[in-house]
Amino acid sequence: MAPTSDENLNPLARELNARLEQASPEVASMLSPLGRRLYFPKGILTQSAEAKQKGHRINATIGVATEKGGPMYLPSIAQYLVDIEPADAFGYAPPAGRPALRERWREKLLAENPSLEGKTFGQPIVTSAITHGLMLAGELFLSEGDRVLLPDKLWGNYRLSYEVRLGAKIVTYPFFSGGGFNTDGFASALTEHASACDKLAVLLNFPNNPTGYVPTPAEGAAIVDALLHTAAAGGKLIVFCDDAYFGLYYHLGQPSMTESLFALLTGRHPNLLAVKLDGATKEFFVWGLRCGFVTFGPGNAETADEVCDVLDVKLRGAIRSGISNVSQLSQTLVEKALATASVDVERKQKQEILRARAEKVYEVANLPRYRESWEVYPFNSGYFMCVKLDGLDAEKVRVHLLDEYGIGLIATSPTDLRIAFSCLEVEDVEPLFETLHKAIQELLPD
Repeated sequence: MAPTSDENLNPLARELNARLEQASPEVASMLSPLGRRLYFPKGILTQSAEAKQKGHRINATIGVATEKGGPMYLPSIAQYLVDIEPADAFGYAPPAGRPALRERWREKLLAENPSLEGKTFGQPIVTSAITHGLMLAGELFLSEGDRVLLPDKLWGNYRLSYEVRLGAKIVTYPFFSGGGFNTDGFASALTEHASACDKLAVLLNFPNNPTGYVPTPAEGAAIVDALLHTAAAGGKLIVFCDDAYFGLYYHLGQPSMTESLFALLTGRHPNLLAVKLDGATKEFFVWGLRCGFVTFGPGNAETADEVCDVLDVKLRGAIRSGISNVSQLSQTLVEKALATASVDVERKQKQEILRARAEKVYEVANLPRYRESWEVYPFNSGYFMCVKLDGLDAEKVRVHLLDEYGIGLIATSPTDLRIAFSCLEVEDVEPLFETLHKAIQELLPD
C-alpha cells in the first residue's frame, strides 16, 4: 500500500514520516493513518524542558504550583511517603517516562534475555500498564480492517482494544495441537493472512492468558522460523509480544522457553518489527501501580536507532494526547525497586509460591478420576490453566458452581473454564477440583 499523503499533516509529523521513510520504508508502510499523523509538539512541554535547563533565574513555564523550590503539596498526603521526595511523587513525569526508570528497565531486559546482547533496540517507553501499551501500539499501527493474528485461546480484552476501538479484525488459529503449541497451524494461518494483506499484526502472548502455556524451545524456534520465512517472502509483520506474565515459568511436564520472543525477533529482517509489551504489574506484583513499557525492536540493525527515535517521538505524542503522562509516584516506586539489591531474591520467593500452586494444580487436575469431567489443556507457566468440558456448557457449569458452592471460575468459551491458580492457596486446590467434578457430574444428563 502506498503511504498516505502527508500534504495536510503537521510539519512535525511530515518530518518524522520522512525520516522513517528514509531509515525504513518497510516500517513506514506499517503505520496506521493515525500513526502517520502523530508527532510530539514543540509546545509547552518542550519550552518548559528548555526553561528547566536554562531558566536559572526564574522559570514561569509549567502548570505546577510550587513553593520553596519544589512542588506544592498537602501534608495530609505527603505524610504517607516513605523515603520519597515530594518532587518524585507529586510532579509531572516526562511523557515517555522517568529517564532512570527507562534505563533500568532496559538493563533488566538485557539481563533476562541474553539473545538481546549486541542487538539494537529502543529505550523502553513508560505506559499506564500493559493494556495501555497494547492500545498505544494498536493506535500506531492498526487501522480499520487491518488483521491481527491471534490463537483461539486469547485474552478477551484484545477484542475491545483492537476490534471495538480501532475497527481491526482479529483472525485466529487453533492454539493447541498434539499436547503443545500448534506450530503448523500458526505457520499456515500466518502465510494465509500475510499474503492477503499489505501488513499483518501478529500478537504472541506467552505465558498465555487464559491457558498458562509457554512454548518449548523447539516450538519457539518454529514460531520464529515461520515469521522470518513470511518476512523474507515479502510479508510486512508487526509482532506484538505481550509479555505480561514474563518470568513466571514452572516447566511443568517439560522445559519451556525462558526468553521473550522479542529477543529472538529483533534485528532479524527489515520486514519484521517486534514490539515488546511488558511491565511491573505481574513481574513485581504491583497490579494497581499501572506501570508498563513499550519497547521497539526493528529488523534492520543499521537504521534501528533512527527508527526507534521516530517511533519514540510518535508514541510520546500519543501518550501526551491521551493521558499526558504516567503516574510519577508509580514510576518512582518501580525505579527504586529495580535499584534495590534484594529485589531479585524477593521476586524469586514469590515466584516459588506460585510454582508450588501450579505444581499442585498440575498434579490434581490431571488425576485419572477426573477424566470423565474434563480434559486439561497443557499449561506450564503464568497465572492460569484451563479445562475443556465434554458435553456441558461452561457457562452453565460456572453459574452452578457459583450458586451452589460459592466457587468462582471464568468461562472463556462454550467448552472452557479458566482457573486462576495465582490466587489459590495450595490447600484450596484439591477441594476446588473435587467440587468442580461434583458440580459437573450433577449437571450431566442421566
